[in-house]
Amino acid sequence: MAFFMRQLIVAVLIILSVAAADAQKCKPSGKIRGTKPPKDKCNKENNSECCKPGKIYDTYECSPPRRRRTKAVLTLNSFEKGGDGGGKSECDDRFHSDKSKVVALSTGWFDHLRRCNKTVTIEGNGRRVTAKVVDECDSTAGCDSNHDYQPPCRNNIVDASPAVWEALGVPEKDRGLMEVFWSDRRH
Repeated sequence: MAFFMRQLIVAVLIILSVAAADAQKCKPSGKIRGTKPPKDKCNKENNSECCKPGKIYDTYECSPPRRRRTKAVLTLNSFEKGGDGGGKSECDDRFHSDKSKVVALSTGWFDHLRRCNKTVTIEGNGRRVTAKVVDECDSTAGCDSNHDYQPPCRNNIVDASPAVWEALGVPEKDRGLMEVFWSDRRH
């Protein structure tokens, strides 16, 4: 019995140290002070948040370590012209229909354009969908005209079009934030 308890304690310590190491791998890299957006310049479509004057926002150059299935927060974003996504997608310099299954990944996961046009699998709400990576959800900057006066993206975001949410079977009234897992699609 004592041997079993020692083994159990060792296993728990290993798990806790791995979890602590993962958490330490991605700490804030800086801070941004929110400014008041000019009148009618912050697009609040899809319940997007506007920067608050004086509020301090963390910025990140990294994202949590990727696993075979990586935990993330799914957010809602319109990639259409005039949508809350701001400008054209970084990967192809185009806007995308809300009916297209496309996503933006937080800066660290976007990996300096290396995930551009790759297909990822998103699992949530008991379903699975594939989507094309077309943009970065910028975790390093925000609260300016380039970012539609929205705060920096958190470092664990998969920002998805309405088509992705629909494919996951999430009713419109429940769209906005949802815990999911994502992975690179295997061919």
